[in-house]
Amino acid sequence: MTRYSRIAGTGSYLPPRRLTNADLVAELALQGIETSDDWIVERTGIRARHFAGPEVNASDLALQAARHALEAAGVAAAEIDLIIVATSTPDMVFPSTATILQHKLGIAGCPAFDLQAVCSGFVYALTVADAMIKTGTANKALVIGAEVFSRILDFTDRTTCVLFGDGAGAVVLEASDMPGILATDLHADGKHVGILCVPGTVSGGKVTGDPLLKMDGQAVFKLAVGVLEDAARATLAKAGRTTDDIDWLIPHQANIRIMQSTARKLKLPMDKVIVTVDQHGNTSAASIPLALDAAVRSGKVKPGDTLMLEGVGGGFTWGAVLLDY
Repeated sequence: MTRYSRIAGTGSYLPPRRLTNADLVAELALQGIETSDDWIVERTGIRARHFAGPEVNASDLALQAARHALEAAGVAAAEIDLIIVATSTPDMVFPSTATILQHKLGIAGCPAFDLQAVCSGFVYALTVADAMIKTGTANKALVIGAEVFSRILDFTDRTTCVLFGDGAGAVVLEASDMPGILATDLHADGKHVGILCVPGTVSGGKVTGDPLLKMDGQAVFKLAVGVLEDAARATLAKAGRTTDDIDWLIPHQANIRIMQSTARKLKLPMDKVIVTVDQHGNTSAASIPLALDAAVRSGKVKPGDTLMLEGVGGGFTWGAVLLDY
């Protein structure tokens, strides 16, 4: 019997502190940085985002999202035999945020590790978990994207600090005799490192380089639209499907213009695109599972729907996953 993996439950969590554009504009004005709600909305589609408190780490956000996903799946934490956390903002240099989460869930023994592919992280992590389930290495996996990007933002740079937010999204992926994940397509090209990065590290007890996010927005936009279309079409081809088979496109929630351009290239109407960037901002690896959970809980995504998940992020990394929900 062929072994597949299917999503059994979804969950998400946003820290309670919500900042509208007006809130953020007022805070930036105190530092002499000028921007406006109109400027932010026109260029990004973002109207609000959530920031975690200073005592809250990625593992704390991941824990809440994981609990919601486990509850939705009807699965006990003790049944989980694989944990993958996609994050660019881990709790520590090491150990992994996944092992910290494992302990907070009250379980032990199963493999737990972080995956770093920035905004493509959840697509990468889902692909890895799918492969491990298909080979019998795991039966029930927690796959999570969790980020506290507010910690790495330069609040003197209005072109980047207005874009990002904090949050976590999770799925329980489990073995099935029915197809769930149909095909995946992953890529990276390190020559684009400089257009989106945090060029700092820890050495000798000090931060070396710059520990704040840097981005060339125009370069990112130009690259993102092309590779997202290519990844989506490659994934469809692997699955023997066409764009007509897509019920919902759930892209990385980076910028409404990138999402609109991708939909146009795939000839999909925007009413088939799940959009949460307006309320969440760009939550990096958390954005796709956050959007997925919002769509499931609102009743938009229903059992049997075919979903295209796709992301692009620093590295540069990109990829897509086609699945039957």
